[in-house]
Amino acid sequence: MDLYEKIVKGEEKISLVGLGYVGMPIAVAFARKVKVVGFDLNQEKIKLYQDGIDPTNEVGNDVIAKTSVAFTADPSKLKEAKFHIVAVPTPVNPDHTPDLSPVEGASRILGQNLTKGSVVVFESTVYPGVTEDICVPILEKESGLKCGTDFKIGYSPERINPGDKVHRLETITKIVSGMDEETLDTVAKVYELVVEAGVYRAESIKVAEAAKVIENSQRDINIAFMNELSIIFHKMNIDTKAVLEAAGTKWNFLKFMPGLVGGHCIGVDPYYLTYKSEELGYHSRIILAGRRINDEMGKYVAESLVKNLIKTDVPVKSAKVAILGFTFKENCPDTRNTKVIDIYHELGEYGIKPLVVDPAADAAEAKRLYGITFGTMEDIRDMDAVIIAVAHKQFLELRKEDITRFYNSDRKRKVLMDLKGLLDRQEYMTEDYLYWRL
Repeated sequence: MDLYEKIVKGEEKISLVGLGYVGMPIAVAFARKVKVVGFDLNQEKIKLYQDGIDPTNEVGNDVIAKTSVAFTADPSKLKEAKFHIVAVPTPVNPDHTPDLSPVEGASRILGQNLTKGSVVVFESTVYPGVTEDICVPILEKESGLKCGTDFKIGYSPERINPGDKVHRLETITKIVSGMDEETLDTVAKVYELVVEAGVYRAESIKVAEAAKVIENSQRDINIAFMNELSIIFHKMNIDTKAVLEAAGTKWNFLKFMPGLVGGHCIGVDPYYLTYKSEELGYHSRIILAGRRINDEMGKYVAESLVKNLIKTDVPVKSAKVAILGFTFKENCPDTRNTKVIDIYHELGEYGIKPLVVDPAADAAEAKRLYGITFGTMEDIRDMDAVIIAVAHKQFLELRKEDITRFYNSDRKRKVLMDLKGLLDRQEYMTEDYLYWRL
């Protein structure tokens, strides 16, 4: 009987190493079919899951409360499983070089608890070669086992989109790969238990790693082009969104929008690819150019706000500014690698300390990572300018009378920065508003 059959019959378990926005939904999905051990080093997070609380909002408290996942912070529990999925983050260092410490640490812990006959599948986004050249030696050293003889490896890049209730693990085609045909077949069949959209069998682990890293690099470049167009069209006094809507009537026009590019994928993955290319002697031109544009958008927004304050005769240093939204994307509590912080810091250079309000964000995380304490919607009063930075559903419900109450009534013109183009532009193209959007 092979490993897949033993998993289906409940004789062997699957483990998830890393229970964040990616790993936890995977664990929950598999637990509907088979026995699952969910491991994370964060004991506070594990306690929340054990208490039926979903801090990520990815599946909801009800689902967490009912799931059969055996949540644990005890690494020795990994010995109970034979099929291991590693889903830890792969961030970048301040100098934009890959920070592989999370995936190396996970490999170390897993290696110390690896048993013969196991299959280890990595989901973390990496540059081609990391799984085989970096993770495997760690697994072998810590376990004393030999890859290919005592255990096998595979790679299946995560494609979960945090906060997205439509494109989920079950509905997105899953790329799978393995070190040999037997492993590939096992990995494919295991994922087919939960992925309704089916799997795509990549011809090698490196191909699967490369496919993942270019998906987000492509998106990053396209958004960078939109951001550059936004800068150009503002100089021409043309509304970018109106231009894109007109161009979008052509069947093959790619419908991207300008915006802040944060989070753990689009704003990070291109640096993994360019790092590896630099190692091989090739300096990226297109990818890094896109990264530079996107990394500078927070500063561009802040500078545009300052110019608009000056246009409305508001003293910059004493200006009262509110930022609505702090997470890296809409309807998601995650504040890690948010680019809204760039706006906040840049405004600080002008002597402005903005009030930040985000009813959807993890307030404790924002305080820990950035030292920022959120205000409430009721605190937004007597403002000189308001920046709607994130398209949370709470902000979509705002009417013009709600927004007008945010401002100092003595101001003849109210500066409103609608970064995501949520509002009806025509409604604010009036004498009492200076409306600006990317």
